[in-house]
Amino acid sequence: MIVTFISQCEKKAIPRTRRVLDAFADRIGDCTWQTVITEDGLIAVKKLLRKTVTKSTAVSCHWIRGRRRSELLWVVGNRNKFNSEGIVPVNSTQKEVFMDVMTMKAKKDEFYANTHLQPLAEHSFAIGYLAQQLFKNVVDNDESGKLSKVAFLAGCLHDIGKLDPLFQEWVKKGKQKDPEEDGQHIDVKFTFDKHPRHNEISLMLFNFFEKQCKGLNNRQKESLQHVVYWHHAKPYRSNDEFSGVHKAYDFLVKNISNEQFENIIKQTTSLLKRINSVAKHYEGIDVVEKNLNWEIESFADQLEDFNYIYKGKEFPEFKLYSNNDETSQLRNKIDNNAQHNLLRACVISADRIVSKQTAQDLMDYIAEKRLDELLEDQEILSDLHMHLENVSTKFPDSERTQQQNKVAQALADLRDIAVLAGPAGCGKTKIALEWAKLKNAKKIIWVCPRVQVCQGIFEELTIDYLPDVKVEILTGEFKYIHENGKIINEPKPFSGDVVVTTIDQILGSIVTHTNVNSLLLFMDAHVIFDEYHEYIGMEIFNILFAELIANKNMRKSFEKNTLLVSATPHYYYLENILNFNIDEKSHYCQVRGMDSFNQSQYQIEFIEYDESVIEDNPFYQSYSDQTFIISNTAQTAQLGFIYQKDHENSVLFHSKYKRSDKKKWFEEVFESFKKNGTYQYDVFKERSNCSGFFKYHK
Repeated sequence: MIVTFISQCEKKAIPRTRRVLDAFADRIGDCTWQTVITEDGLIAVKKLLRKTVTKSTAVSCHWIRGRRRSELLWVVGNRNKFNSEGIVPVNSTQKEVFMDVMTMKAKKDEFYANTHLQPLAEHSFAIGYLAQQLFKNVVDNDESGKLSKVAFLAGCLHDIGKLDPLFQEWVKKGKQKDPEEDGQHIDVKFTFDKHPRHNEISLMLFNFFEKQCKGLNNRQKESLQHVVYWHHAKPYRSNDEFSGVHKAYDFLVKNISNEQFENIIKQTTSLLKRINSVAKHYEGIDVVEKNLNWEIESFADQLEDFNYIYKGKEFPEFKLYSNNDETSQLRNKIDNNAQHNLLRACVISADRIVSKQTAQDLMDYIAEKRLDELLEDQEILSDLHMHLENVSTKFPDSERTQQQNKVAQALADLRDIAVLAGPAGCGKTKIALEWAKLKNAKKIIWVCPRVQVCQGIFEELTIDYLPDVKVEILTGEFKYIHENGKIINEPKPFSGDVVVTTIDQILGSIVTHTNVNSLLLFMDAHVIFDEYHEYIGMEIFNILFAELIANKNMRKSFEKNTLLVSATPHYYYLENILNFNIDEKSHYCQVRGMDSFNQSQYQIEFIEYDESVIEDNPFYQSYSDQTFIISNTAQTAQLGFIYQKDHENSVLFHSKYKRSDKKKWFEEVFESFKKNGTYQYDVFKERSNCSGFFKYHK
């Protein structure tokens, strides 16, 4: 394609962008470049420009479609330098803005959200807007429109508890050393053992006005309250008496006067009106006005109603499950919790993005209608699909390869989440990569049940399939990335084109607050759950795994981008918990099988033995001829290894090693026992959940 780049950069951004554009295109004017370029080259240009983007950057890219027609492809940086068609303005005028010029000094009659002195109304609106955009981006499903409205309203409401006069007194002091603690600590002498935090006050204010929430059904109200309360983790209190919203009210009015509490109620309605005016100015959004048109008809009557209705109401549970749940109830709760997970992730992620801005920058973004630029770093720019195209060329066009491609195509054609069933050695890794290619994957998250499986997949991908791709391994112990033939330690989490990780790293996004933003990466990526059946027998993990699947199911048909891989699919779990279609006769059956081409013969032998007698214990015998000995405990594996180390050529591996030793010995084992390996050792002894003896021939 022929493209033209237009630069409207200022200050230091001028030389930075010129260096990038000069490397890819011919300069045909002071601020204009043109070239013939591929789609992948264009992605590279955009990626390089965005690495150095600042407020002074403004570059547009136009695709020349014909003599008289061009099409704006994208803008990096300040979109306000161009109109909606990417045309450059040739004149300017003095622009009126709807808010005062910001100063760094706190105003007495203003309410602030944090120590950056971001006005609370603008801060709240920006978070609501970005939370809604994040939700729409990762779900990409019109059917979830009602939930995207909840994301917006939750963002607008989550910080209204900061109207607390004690918080405002603290935030205006200007003496805080750590802005990350905004809203969590008010004063050195202050304690939250006897005072509600702002998220608890926010929920209490919502309940105070809940009758006036028009246009929201009970499910939406439940989700909104959950996000408002849980956008912060529950604080530790030495004697936690904060059992519900009314208790939060009781403690609040002990620390402030009744007159101050009545003022908070009045200020809440004023704040919502201001948020609504900002929303209308930005894009004519009327969600706040339609759904949160809160008014004070009679403070005394509303307070009496609040005391009556919410006297015994508890705070929302983080996750609510019961041992007595029937299957239909369990599925409903899984779906509910999955929605809460994603809404919470969107609001918290938006909060972190907005809170990083200075007050003046935030006001500029809103006034110039450029809030969407804050989400540009969330986009996935990748050339992974080019490398996936090369995977097929590495194997001969055999009957086995043709069958693998046929299964991959069947999986890719499914409108719902796909399940690959195939025995060991049938080429499930290759089929999964072929599926990712057919689904045009830009990023793959490869989820494994154990660290050893992660290491095996990582080695397989970097050596056999994708040697030129950024492949990252991310576990509790190992964090490094393979890029350009080198290993880089401690990269930014989830920065690889392919991320090989354990299930607990993903579950952290739905059970903690620290890693909640990784759920958005998970939603946007193509996800492969390898050996997923191992989670089903693990309590809690099986439910949380189902929540992750429910999250991916929120995406529209044919775009769910999730593959479950197993040699032993758990059909009951698939049908009754995940609600998958497993009827092989159905056109919509979500399970596709791959037959084994391995014609090797095997034999299973059961041995009876007395554990108290070493001589007859098979774990203490001497073996050779490529034997795997897997015991239930590390101690058994160690003792068996020590007992026969002088009589067999064996290697020991288990989870009790130090991290550095694990890496070293895994590489030794992998190189020795892999296909066409070194065969340095004859016997491999390991600790695992299932024990046994396995022999194979070179």
